[in-house]
Amino acid sequence: MKIKEILHTIEQLAPIPLQENFDNSGIQIGDVNQEAKGAVVCIDVTEAVMDEAIALGCNLIISHHPLAFRSFKSLTGKNYVERCMIKACKHDIVVYAAHTNLDNAAQGINHYLAEMLNLQHVRILDPQKGKLLKLVTFVPHSHAELVRNTLFNVGAGNIGNYDSCSYNVSGEGTFKAGENTNPFTGEIGELHTEPEVRIEIILPIYKQSEVKRALIAVHPYEEPAYDFYLLENTWSQAGSGIVGTLAEETEEEDFLYLLKDTFHLKTIQHSALRGKPVRDIAICSGSGSFLIPKAISYSADVFITGEAKYNDYYDVEDKILLATVGHYESEIFTKNIFFDIISKKYPTFAVYMSGFDVNPVNYL
Repeated sequence: MKIKEILHTIEQLAPIPLQENFDNSGIQIGDVNQEAKGAVVCIDVTEAVMDEAIALGCNLIISHHPLAFRSFKSLTGKNYVERCMIKACKHDIVVYAAHTNLDNAAQGINHYLAEMLNLQHVRILDPQKGKLLKLVTFVPHSHAELVRNTLFNVGAGNIGNYDSCSYNVSGEGTFKAGENTNPFTGEIGELHTEPEVRIEIILPIYKQSEVKRALIAVHPYEEPAYDFYLLENTWSQAGSGIVGTLAEETEEEDFLYLLKDTFHLKTIQHSALRGKPVRDIAICSGSGSFLIPKAISYSADVFITGEAKYNDYYDVEDKILLATVGHYESEIFTKNIFFDIISKKYPTFAVYMSGFDVNPVNYL
């Protein structure tokens, strides 16, 4: 099995195009066409994690945070990032990161945290916009079902929790085949009218090339007609943060203790208690304070994130309870996601959760 096959499995859950513009998710180092010997999953690539992978005989490291994040003009080993990169090259280790693409995925880290808290009616807090296309094509009746199913199979036609979604209307298409053509129907040089189905299907922008290839491959016409339209609709299957509902209302202090127990926290920071019961919960792992206004506009009772600025605890006033659990603490469970994806798809493949992940923030 090639390393690229394992990475393809990760990207089915967290496609690289879901990452934010500032990010550097994906392959950091190495040849993904080599045979996979074993994988170590971690939150950060450090020298200890690199040595661990070497000792275990693994040639793949999958992390949440990218090792190569900032640009550099030399590779001399002057810091741990460069030393890790040099060692990875020496030992033919592929280093891969799934960062904000995992944050923005519908079943990514925020959904995982919501499951830990047993939240119900879960959905994306801030869905992405301008990321959807609508494909319109015209197909003879005899091939409409084949074309639809082919497009569904490559990922078009998903709306929320529904798949195989399309709109279809019958009409008539006209064309005249010129010389040196091989028309599917009609005669060369004669105007032909063909009963056709207009098929409309929504797809993510990043699937445009794949969908186009699939359409052309099965469409019976030599020159199939199709258009892609950019949609302004929000995409409910991808975006920042998540919101959900507790099974029952809970007092604020009780919920904070629940949060400490669930995330195994030594300490938790929070804004002033409002003296109100909580039920609607918003979550964004890592540095999610930019979503505080969204959580407030959603009328959430609590916003949970990894870290926030000092003034954020003032600014929320009594609009929402802000609880910060630590950046590392909110994202350490990404290891579980990577491990579960790989072990379920490849049950005999050697995958290890790193035992050397260390929180860079210490508490006295």
